[in-house]
Amino acid sequence: MKRFQSYKYELMPTGEQQRDMRRFSGACRFVFNKALALQIENHSAGEKFINYVAMTKHLTAWRNSNETPWLKDSPASPMQQALKDLERAYKNFFAKRADFPRFKKKGQSDSFRYPAPKQVKLDQNNSRIFLPKLGWVRYCNSREVLGQVKNASVSGKQGKWYVSIQTEREVEAPIHPSTTIVGIDMGIARFATLSDGTYFASLNSFKRQEKTLVKASRAMSRKKKFSNNWKKAKANIQKIHARIGNARRDYLHKATTTISQNHAMVCIEDLQVRNMSKSASGTTEKPGKNVKAKSGLNKAILDQGWLEFRRQMDYKLAWNGGQLVAVPPQNTSRTCPCCGHVAEENRRSQERFKCVECGFEENADLVGAINVLRAGHARLACADTSPVRASGQEPTEATQAAIAA
Repeated sequence: MKRFQSYKYELMPTGEQQRDMRRFSGACRFVFNKALALQIENHSAGEKFINYVAMTKHLTAWRNSNETPWLKDSPASPMQQALKDLERAYKNFFAKRADFPRFKKKGQSDSFRYPAPKQVKLDQNNSRIFLPKLGWVRYCNSREVLGQVKNASVSGKQGKWYVSIQTEREVEAPIHPSTTIVGIDMGIARFATLSDGTYFASLNSFKRQEKTLVKASRAMSRKKKFSNNWKKAKANIQKIHARIGNARRDYLHKATTTISQNHAMVCIEDLQVRNMSKSASGTTEKPGKNVKAKSGLNKAILDQGWLEFRRQMDYKLAWNGGQLVAVPPQNTSRTCPCCGHVAEENRRSQERFKCVECGFEENADLVGAINVLRAGHARLACADTSPVRASGQEPTEATQAAIAA
């Protein structure tokens, strides 16, 4: 089977190469915005959507124009890729998978991509990579690149530049060393609770840095906009956001790697995070209720990274020969695993669960994980899949009885 994998490294460019990368990303941003403005103008005139092939003719005219001669100094393939990205954004919008494409701003997602494999040369022995119109660029070689290079993307963030190399290689069909299945309940007090009784504590990376971020934001608000001190304060805020994102990403990778290596099948809740984190402010005519409390809950939900957790679990289980099963999340923490009674009163608090029918008592997140596991078993039975045994650390006697019930 074919495996597509990306390897990301920090680049160590010279001063001239840094200036060129800023120019290349600026050219791609200019082409994207100009093409988007042309699409909007064309739609307002009642014309049909301009596809990629037709848009490349406009790109040729822009490169040869006297108004934008500097576009010739940048490689053509990354700018063509920017037009492909715009076309894909429109397709996602037409398919209702994303919002309408927005104009790009300087300093936000500065990047460009070399889409053709023949354009990129990788010299791992000397820790350098060749990119058109940049030459050989050194990078921090932290691990070996496996497979054939398909494309390379260069991105800038907080004054640093990175290269992401996508590869393709043939691997044998993986067979997971374990034959176990586990259910996971996602939460805020506990990030992930497994049906075997173990759990991962919440990192809350944004909450940990929130006071520092507020202090830095207030300091920037006192500076004159676009002054040198204002730019320094803005760079400090960007560093804090990068620290928050790096900590969350590192935690998610460690958690998903541990779970995917120890369990052949993982059952999780099919959470709709976008709906769960909607604002409760309402409108002027119909103002919302408990707006401040809901705002804090939304902030806590988005701080966990549930969607990224699911994305990583999906591909890591596939690489290890496992499988991810998503089940409906309705009433998973309100259903008694012993008698099956469903009631809102069963969940006495954020932490405790006590059935009003049979008196079964356990941690609410663990009860949710058990119900997710049982829903996964039911889905496997409908799919006529061979049974998979539960595994992990031994839960309490009451929990064992609930799982067996």
